[in-house]
Amino acid sequence: MEQRRKQYDIALIGGDARIAYMATILAEKGYRVITYGMKKLEENIGNPATCADSVEEAIEEAMYIIGGIPLFKNGKVAGGSELHGMSQEAFYRCLEMHQVVFGGVIPTQFESLCKERSIVCYDFMRDESLAIFNAIATAEGTILEALKNKETNIHGSKSLVLGYGRCAKILCEKLRGMGANVTVCARNEIQLAYASAYGDQVISISQLEREISQFEYIYNTIPAKVFCQSALSHVRRDALIIDIASGDGGIDYACANRLGIRAIQCLGLPGKYAPKISASGLVDFVVRKIEQGKEICNGDKG
Repeated sequence: MEQRRKQYDIALIGGDARIAYMATILAEKGYRVITYGMKKLEENIGNPATCADSVEEAIEEAMYIIGGIPLFKNGKVAGGSELHGMSQEAFYRCLEMHQVVFGGVIPTQFESLCKERSIVCYDFMRDESLAIFNAIATAEGTILEALKNKETNIHGSKSLVLGYGRCAKILCEKLRGMGANVTVCARNEIQLAYASAYGDQVISISQLEREISQFEYIYNTIPAKVFCQSALSHVRRDALIIDIASGDGGIDYACANRLGIRAIQCLGLPGKYAPKISASGLVDFVVRKIEQGKEICNGDKG
């Protein structure tokens, strides 16, 4: 059975300012774009795209569906209040066979369900070049949060970075460039060896409680509860902890509050501080996948 021709090429659902800027860029590139769930963002940006009356209309009228990073938060579609806490299950039920979904941190269970109905999913965060691009904006946003939330210089500070993945590596480099004395704490000995090779001091996770009292800036990138009561009790009271780990983060915030320690969770920093340039990278990824899909279809017809 031939699929009904869609009125629009791309629907953008929810998300943060990055997705709103994507709508503008895609429309300028000539794509027919419809949006839903980002009304307040669009008012600030000025968006030439059509606004749907409902999320169901937006999804029904487009072949390519773009959501936020993450696509879902606490089991709900991430985005503006217009989405009314739309569940992951309700979003899935709106989709049709052969549609293509883009988003960040897409749950594997959701991808499996989509595959059963020939719905293709592309996770922004599984593309290495995009992930690095995102890590740069995250690192710069993290430093901005540090400057906003503590009345001391980063230059000359004793700064601790927990973890040594993409974001942590770039964050360490930028902190070193600002004159901070950087120490990396990780479980993986190879990661610690790399950090040492780049000129950072290193400690293992097993040394954390013994060493942590010397640091005034602490940046966590590990998505596990590294900072429970035993570790927090050794943190100096004038320290600032910035948690950029995904999900629920790595800090017992209730305990930190009881101890008088300032700990802040900072998620979605690229969308907060660098939405326009981040949107440009996401658009390039989407356009590339759309064109690849067309080439495959044309090859099948040939």
